[in-house]
Amino acid sequence: MKNYILTEEQVAKKLQRIAYEIAEQNVGEEKLILAGIKENGVVIAEKLRQLLHDIFRGEVAVMEIEVDDKRFPKKITLSQAVNFDGTVIIVVDDVANSGKTMLYALQPFLRNQPKKIQTLALVDRTHKTFPVHTDYVGFALATTLQEHIFVEVSGEKVTGAWLE
Repeated sequence: MKNYILTEEQVAKKLQRIAYEIAEQNVGEEKLILAGIKENGVVIAEKLRQLLHDIFRGEVAVMEIEVDDKRFPKKITLSQAVNFDGTVIIVVDDVANSGKTMLYALQPFLRNQPKKIQTLALVDRTHKTFPVHTDYVGFALATTLQEHIFVEVSGEKVTGAWLE
């Protein structure tokens, strides 16, 4: 039995609210890049791109960040080689646990001169061990270190999140 903390309907409402927050915080920007951390972060980024289509005047692009946790130092791969100078980048993940993955995911963008980098997590755990602040949060949750949060994705839909 899964202990759901977010249903599919609740996720949809959270993402709609986040889309409005993104549009509000980036008024006047010509382009946003939603950089989703593989796998679930990309699904969330794509859903946000669809939601932003009607409320954000600029261009919204989605790209994928792959963080290889098995290699040290961490290998970070982007789905596209792009010049990020002067661009607004939003790094998107499903769950912000320790902040470590998000911190590593920022590295490729720092080689350029982006206008600003923002972070987004559908679920944000409140006990980070790395200094990463999440700018856009769907749901913040205090958990124990032994508990784990899972975000379920089916195809291009986020179907819920549960705690174990």
